[in-house]
Amino acid sequence: MTPDDRLDAAFAALAHPVRRAILARLCQDNATVNELAEPFDMSLPAISRHIRVLEDAGLILRGRDAQFRPCSINPGGLQVVATWADQYRPIWDARFDTLQALLSQEKDTSR
Repeated sequence: MTPDDRLDAAFAALAHPVRRAILARLCQDNATVNELAEPFDMSLPAISRHIRVLEDAGLILRGRDAQFRPCSINPGGLQVVATWADQYRPIWDARFDTLQALLSQEKDTSR
């Protein structure tokens, strides 16, 4: 899978709020499918499909512990998204610097 393919898969996986919630939960600790399913009003097969999309995108890992398949976050999977976003950091920083200058100027003129 090329870096562009991984980025596309990551963004497609992150496009759904349930999958984002699953990732947020896994940032706290590893969890089983049943634990991940608890807050949602959907079937285990539906949750499993969401987990599969996250796994296929490389955002989570599934282990094996006896009959359980605990899920964990894959930090490397999120790295492709972070790397993509970092290329825009200079633009954000410049705009925040401009905003800070405008706010400082406004503060000085209101005295």
